[in-house]
Amino acid sequence: MKHLFLSGSLVKLLVVLLFSATMVSCKKDSTTTPVMPGTITAQVSAGSNFTLLKSAVVKAGLATTLDGTGPFTVFAPTDDAFTASGVTSSVIGSLPADQLKAILLYHTLGAKVMAADVPAGPNAKVVTAGGDSVFVTKNSGGVFVNGVNVVTADIAASNGVIHAISKVLFPPAGNIVEVASADTTFSFLVAAVVKASSGSTNVAAILSGGSILTVFAPTNNAFRAAGFATIDAVKAANANTLTSILTYHVIPGRIFSSDLTNGAQPATANGGKVTIGLSGSSATVKGNTNTSASNIIAANIMAKNGVIHVIDQVLLP
Repeated sequence: MKHLFLSGSLVKLLVVLLFSATMVSCKKDSTTTPVMPGTITAQVSAGSNFTLLKSAVVKAGLATTLDGTGPFTVFAPTDDAFTASGVTSSVIGSLPADQLKAILLYHTLGAKVMAADVPAGPNAKVVTAGGDSVFVTKNSGGVFVNGVNVVTADIAASNGVIHAISKVLFPPAGNIVEVASADTTFSFLVAAVVKASSGSTNVAAILSGGSILTVFAPTNNAFRAAGFATIDAVKAANANTLTSILTYHVIPGRIFSSDLTNGAQPATANGGKVTIGLSGSSATVKGNTNTSASNIIAANIMAKNGVIHVIDQVLLP
């Protein structure tokens, strides 16, 4: 019987060829087609932290729209964002579909805007799908829309992009005076504006005019703590004294909470200055003769001519 002997070099060559063929075969077997993301509607429906948003989208009749070709950008409130904004499942159920639609379109842009495309600097104006405007900012703290932070950016969708946000955005319901008048929390403030406007300065006209303003708005309890026990006490106060106090709560320009910096002293409409304090997620504002700083207890309430921040003390010049 004849025996076939292979040289050492030939054996090595065969081993290399067999190994190479195996690797090529494995690569072919492991190659898969990339899974494309779903539409914005599909991504929201699949997201475990977007259950309230999904309910709102369905009730508002926007599921088909956000399933369309787009492109869209959606600032998507998480379930925690809805809860933090007081919009529970029962609230969504009680709101008319048209009102929900207006709110959701205020979160939607008719273009794809990635986080990297947000302009650096404060408050670039962007028109929403509902025709209103939101203001986007990118700074060292992240990306913000109307002062509300983006908690997860650039969630891919086949027809645009989703940015998860920490609060629900509400379209402006009117100018600063109209927004304050619609909220019973500000009954004393509105009475003070009316009384002040009977003096030498029409404060109501300033707050409802065309100038863009930021207002630190004291609550009713803040007025009571400042010595105005009742609305009648506000109405009995000197008009010009009230004007001096009220215009001390007004800063020219639109300043969201994301624009505030610790130790800043912005000039107010009456020529004085207030002092901003930041500590973690808390913000304060202190008047010149206040013994302690006022807490900003609610921020970034939109008005057509500016923004309102709610405070728990009256600021004293």
